[in-house]
Amino acid sequence: MGLLDRWSKKNETERLEKKSEPKSEPTTEAKPAAVKEVKKTTAKKAAVVAKKAPAKKAAVKAEVQEGHEGHDHAAQSAPKKLKKIINNILVRALVTEKSAIKQSENKYSFIVVNNANKAVIRKAVEEVYGIKPIRVNVINVQGKAMRFGKHSGKRSDFKKAIVSLPKGKTIVIHEGV
Repeated sequence: MGLLDRWSKKNETERLEKKSEPKSEPTTEAKPAAVKEVKKTTAKKAAVVAKKAPAKKAAVKAEVQEGHEGHDHAAQSAPKKLKKIINNILVRALVTEKSAIKQSENKYSFIVVNNANKAVIRKAVEEVYGIKPIRVNVINVQGKAMRFGKHSGKRSDFKKAIVSLPKGKTIVIHEGV
């Protein structure tokens, strides 16, 4: 309450000083004129900004639409939260003999997280490799039952994604294998 008390006392002293001053001073008349000028300039600035904003948006929209007919660029870049999720979607590339043969048909195999769906996998491949897939097929693979001596167990279940790319586009997966 100390701040409020000081503020109210300050206001009271200002009111008392104004009452004691003579009313015929020209300084009181000059203040409203200056305030009006400031209001006019801020109004002018706001009008100029309002005129420039739609023009900028239209120029940017025309720039984006130029040469990109037939599809929308409304959600071109992914938000930060989605980027973090996308980076965790593709666990690793599945390197097998069968997947190596399928690469000649532009089909690449990945192990992905178990809760990933086709749309998220498509976005992840596009974000990581820069190539938009034509088709994404998903397979849930059951882990094999294994025995270690007298103990029985099971390998982990995983999800496999087979991504089809357009003709002429390739991904380098087997580099260094």
